[in-house]
Amino acid sequence: MAASNLTFSKLRWAFVACGLAWAGLQSYIIHGFGFDWYTALTDSLVSSILLTAACWLINNNLRYYQPGKGSYINILIWCMALAASCTAGCRYVLPYLNAGSVYFNFMGQSLVIRFFTDFLAIGWMAMISMIWYSQIDQKENEKRKLEAEKLARDAELYNLRQQLQPHFLFNSLNSINALIGFKPDEARKMIHQLSDFLRGTLKKDDQQQVTLNEELQHLNLYLDIEKVRFGHRLKTEISCDQKCGESILPAMILQPLVENAIKFGLYDTTEEVVVSIRGELEGNYLELIVQNPFDPKTSRPRQGTGFGLSAVQRRLYLLFGRNDLMETHANDNIFTTIIKIPQL
Repeated sequence: MAASNLTFSKLRWAFVACGLAWAGLQSYIIHGFGFDWYTALTDSLVSSILLTAACWLINNNLRYYQPGKGSYINILIWCMALAASCTAGCRYVLPYLNAGSVYFNFMGQSLVIRFFTDFLAIGWMAMISMIWYSQIDQKENEKRKLEAEKLARDAELYNLRQQLQPHFLFNSLNSINALIGFKPDEARKMIHQLSDFLRGTLKKDDQQQVTLNEELQHLNLYLDIEKVRFGHRLKTEISCDQKCGESILPAMILQPLVENAIKFGLYDTTEEVVVSIRGELEGNYLELIVQNPFDPKTSRPRQGTGFGLSAVQRRLYLLFGRNDLMETHANDNIFTTIIKIPQL
């Protein structure tokens, strides 16, 4: 609002400057016809005041009213009416200020020229005003559109979080319920771990950026819970270069990838499974690689169609506007998920 007021203040001074310049030019021309400077200045000041008022009027109207494609004829009529008003004002005011038959004849002969000159000046002002205010409206519309898209994106990110948390919480509570009867100590431990994990989750925003070291610390809380569920069957290998430990990534981007690896690696087998998590810096990207073995006879890894993977891909698109930051493939009974995080 302050910037808009500043713009209109500058525009007001521009009107004054143009009016004075127009008055100076007109007085010089009238003096060239043999009239004294008093007559020339009086004529030019009255004419310029009327013309400036007409230009300001049409500019102010176009500030609040933008004609449609079929309404330009209305602008033309306005310009003609304002030009006629300015000419009529000069015709009936100036003879009282400048007496004499010579000036009266000069006024009568110059009415047509005055009308068309005022019409052209008002028409130019109308065209400039329409372009000026249409650009302002376009910028405002773009700003509102961006704000609406941001709100929609934030809402979708929040919805993804709300879908993910109950899914994980349901599995964890089922595991705690199963442990209460014969392993109450482990059930109690798992409750504390779940509490720490959820507390850390609630503190994080969907668009918050954290370092890879912080993300891995939070991921270890999740893995501790899963290791209570699966016991010795779940093994994890986490490797990360020291130089990429301070790389930035969206908070909680790894957890659904690891959950997907555990789901397809352990749910259909009774053997020990190793889930590998690696972090590498490749140019301006942080590459995170999650791998898990699978049994092709009992499990059919889905190429990014599970909720966890599709949610991650959607989140990456919402945050970075790209669909090429995630890939999955299965080779030699190893399912691999790779995501790339741009380091801005």
